[in-house]
Amino acid sequence: MRDARSSPWRIPRETTTMTDLRDDTARHRFEMNEGNAVAFVDYSWKQGHLVLRHTEVPPALQGRGIAGRLARAVLDEARRRQVRIIPVCPFIAAYLRRHPDDADLIAAEPG
Repeated sequence: MRDARSSPWRIPRETTTMTDLRDDTARHRFEMNEGNAVAFVDYSWKQGHLVLRHTEVPPALQGRGIAGRLARAVLDEARRRQVRIIPVCPFIAAYLRRHPDDADLIAAEPG
């Protein structure tokens, strides 16, 4: 039986062998890997905000909820670092619409 917090977009950590999130600052991307395959979110910085540009999951890893797990880990890292995000990546933007509890991470539009 699933608990009330589980959903198809939240894959429990114990159900995958993906490694923990790494910040490859030289390549400006957050990464998770399984074997030789690496899923990642490209980022940049703009006025102190983390701009999430692109999410990529290799074909060998697709269809397993990895992109959602990666998005969750990146958002958790942004929260841990106390930085706001600018979700340029369509996948990250859609993930945020499905998880409104994370909307507080989105940087306010300059007015």
